[in-house]
Amino acid sequence: MLYKGQSEYELEVAGLKRRLPVVKVGENLWIASFVMLGDVQLNNICGAALAAEIMNFDCDILVGPEAKVLPLLQVMATFLGHLTYVVCRKSVKAYMENPLIVSTRSITTTSAQELVLDGLDVEKVCGRRVAIVDDVVSTGGSINAVEELILQAGGKVVCRAAVLKEGEKYNKDLIYLGRLPVFTR
Repeated sequence: MLYKGQSEYELEVAGLKRRLPVVKVGENLWIASFVMLGDVQLNNICGAALAAEIMNFDCDILVGPEAKVLPLLQVMATFLGHLTYVVCRKSVKAYMENPLIVSTRSITTTSAQELVLDGLDVEKVCGRRVAIVDDVVSTGGSINAVEELILQAGGKVVCRAAVLKEGEKYNKDLIYLGRLPVFTR
């Protein structure tokens, strides 16, 4: 979508409307900044809707990247009943045992970042049917890194889900509730 100086973008997702700030993330590149943290209604409604969408994939566990997706994972695990979830952290922590590490880039980070799966979480993922969950998928950098960690841990990815798909770069199968444009000039 052409950037014409707009400061906001109106999003409708899962029957809810939100006004999102349009922010510059690169040279001639702007996005509508979607942050679910603190929005209980949005997390509950989108989490329930995504849980209903992935229910037929017979997932054992949900896995997502830190940090904005945390409340969504909690809501989805609650709606799916017995499921647990694992979070891929953005750095190695002192308490971690034998972590798996993957380097990635996303549209909202200026440099490469790490995603880390604690060795204790590797045990939870190994041999399990995994649904990867994120808030927004744009280039696929984060979701692909999570998938790589799951495969290294011996898990099987059965589906990928996000509240929103942003732009057209990511082309793997993705369950999503709505779309966000990428603005260019």
